[in-house]
Amino acid sequence: MQCHSLIFLASILLVQIILAKIRSSAGLPPSPRALPIIGHLHLLGRIPHQAFHKLSARYGPLVYFFIGSKPCLLASSPEVAKEILKINEANFLNRPKVANLDYLTYGSADFATIYYGPHWKFMKKLCMTELLGSRTLDQFLPIRCAERKRFLTLVLKRAEAKEAVDVGGELMRLTNNIISRMLLRTRCSDTENEADDVRKLVKELK
Repeated sequence: MQCHSLIFLASILLVQIILAKIRSSAGLPPSPRALPIIGHLHLLGRIPHQAFHKLSARYGPLVYFFIGSKPCLLASSPEVAKEILKINEANFLNRPKVANLDYLTYGSADFATIYYGPHWKFMKKLCMTELLGSRTLDQFLPIRCAERKRFLTLVLKRAEAKEAVDVGGELMRLTNNIISRMLLRTRCSDTENEADDVRKLVKELK
């Protein structure tokens, strides 16, 4: 039994050494040692942003790590973030195609899932000028004020009744209703049950 355990541990160590050499020869960023199956989940802890800070302080502004079997990059400096998000923007725009989203968005034809190209550039320009431009945002100011007032009124009523408030859930509902009214001229949800149904639907589509 002990012999089998030693062989198993030695195999894991050998695989890690081989993978480390492959990563270094491939020019990948530095990476801490990963565990089988879980990758680097054991390094994240209960407060991920503090764990990310510790990783960047030890390994530098760009760290290569795994969440389970999924490879990830941690960029923790403005210069590296600019390099990734602006200079090499085209290399990070496309998202993996998922069958259910591809079906619901008519072949990934919407702005969030479409592949980078002329149509994506047109949609981005349209969103920035017609939806997120300063003139449009000023026009939608009454909507944001009304939804914010509804949120504060709800919190006040719950406080007066000494009832618990799921602040995170209510803020999510506030955001969804603002976006829904801006895009569709109607509220996304008026009750907690409707908000929960919307969240569940979005999670199922991922």
